[in-house]
Amino acid sequence: MPQGLINKLMSVFNGQTAVERVAEDPVLTAELLLLFRMILADGEISEAELDTLRRICKESFGIDEADLDDVVDYLRTYGYETTIAQSLAVFRRLDHDRKQLLARNMVAIAKADRALGKQEVQLLARALKLLEIEPSEILSTPR
Repeated sequence: MPQGLINKLMSVFNGQTAVERVAEDPVLTAELLLLFRMILADGEISEAELDTLRRICKESFGIDEADLDDVVDYLRTYGYETTIAQSLAVFRRLDHDRKQLLARNMVAIAKADRALGKQEVQLLARALKLLEIEPSEILSTPR
């Protein structure tokens, strides 16, 4: 995606690490936190879900796989201080297309392990409501 490439180029020129970039961007932090919480929603972390997160991080945010462990460590620390509602409040300012992309990424993570748990469905439903996204919007248009 173009945004991932732009972020990567900016980090090269600015000399920022992926963690610094995430820490300085509340929207990116909130988005990654929500995606990370989707992985944790069913109480199990599958390799398929992590692979999907790696792909999303690279394509959408320009975060290389080599940097992902550091970013996840940062999110684990930061995540204890941030509620889902606080994270989602950041997205109310975003355009509708970006909200749809976030919702599609959440669905991709939830479906990655081929087992959709009750907690994953509940988290997704809550996120869609707070993002003001109709389920039909993310199911009708392929990613």
